[in-house]
Amino acid sequence: MKLLFLTPGTGSYYCGVCMRDNALAKQLCATGHDAFLLPLYLPLTLEESAASPDAPVFFGGLNVYLQQRFAWFRNAPRWLDRLVDHPAILKMLGRFAGMTQGGDTGAITVSMLQGEEGSQNREIDKLVEWIQRGERPDAIWLSTGLLAGVARRIRRETGVPVFCSLQGEDSFLDSLPEPWRSEAWLEMGRRIAELDGVSAPSRFFGGLMERRLALPPGRVEVIPNGMALDDYGPASVKPNPPVVGYLARFTPGKGLATVVEGFIALRRRGRVPGVRLRCAGTMTASDVPFLEQQKARLAEVGLLSEAEFLPSVSREEKIHFLRTLSLLCVPASYGEAFGLYLLEAMACGVPLVQPNEAAFPEILEMSGSGVLVEGRTPEAFAEAWEALLLDPDRAVALGQSGLKAVHREYSMARMAERFLEMSARGLPGGQRVESALPSGEAVR
Repeated sequence: MKLLFLTPGTGSYYCGVCMRDNALAKQLCATGHDAFLLPLYLPLTLEESAASPDAPVFFGGLNVYLQQRFAWFRNAPRWLDRLVDHPAILKMLGRFAGMTQGGDTGAITVSMLQGEEGSQNREIDKLVEWIQRGERPDAIWLSTGLLAGVARRIRRETGVPVFCSLQGEDSFLDSLPEPWRSEAWLEMGRRIAELDGVSAPSRFFGGLMERRLALPPGRVEVIPNGMALDDYGPASVKPNPPVVGYLARFTPGKGLATVVEGFIALRRRGRVPGVRLRCAGTMTASDVPFLEQQKARLAEVGLLSEAEFLPSVSREEKIHFLRTLSLLCVPASYGEAFGLYLLEAMACGVPLVQPNEAAFPEILEMSGSGVLVEGRTPEAFAEAWEALLLDPDRAVALGQSGLKAVHREYSMARMAERFLEMSARGLPGGQRVESALPSGEAVR
């Protein structure tokens, strides 16, 4: 089966969606299928080798911005068009990714969702032409609903069914100023309704998006995220003294400030001698002030030397980091659709302590990998961390349960199988596509 994935690139920082799609494409190719990963806006920033290293970038970030701001640029000469899409320009632009805000971001978001009716229709021309020049894919997957505006013309002019993965769009759209926020939600609902299939990584997020996009119940199918498990595994020796860990982007929404305050509360309780804090994750230039605030808070109470912050770690560094933890906690506050960091911790046998909300309950209850906390105060987390750190046998049991679950339910092979099954419904007659998994790795 031949699949084409369209994924927005970040240009400068690791993105969980990009890494998931890259690993998925590599898994599909390894099992006898043909998968191609096409970046949009900016190049992909990955922690492992690219599935499609020679892929061009479509909807170049600067081009999209200029076409939105200046009507004349929508008919600019081809040489100028090619210039602003030059890889060197996009690489430089990636250093400023995430810094465009407010009305500019809202207007571009709505325009992109409007597709052929928006300001970037010429970019859809290029994408459709590129698809038509190559071998026709059996299905096209959009890695986010924010790309749904390109689907109408693709389906009409190529005849290829288009599917979409939903994850995290709500927090982004809700951050837009009005009137863009309401317009974007309305337009995305219209465009999503036209697709051949829609998935979400959790029951929580699937139900949430059905309500917010006015989709019929059951329209969104659940395909849990998976991960490439190569090189992951538990540490041979548990950390001593114990370590509370955080692994996510250094932003307020992921709950880093709550973790810092929880660590301060844990140290003040005094029942876990020498406990330390280690935080790792991606970071952009716009995140630096927030991180510095957290460091200043720790310095204020004399605990900065007991904490460590590791921004933008590589895959190898991340695995090593996880093996140094006694537990992981990422108390995201915006309604997390899934949380790839949960799987990464489970793959290293690290128990989890998470809020009892969003997608966390269904993942932890299925995997038996951790503890759910009611409320999201720093004191509540400190109390839960303390109880787990003082019961090492329970911590080991939770870590082992998570390790088994990630191999059973959240491997990349399992995820690839689910994507193939859903994609096959777009083929004539909805025929089933047999998995090409090696013997002994059949997905249950």
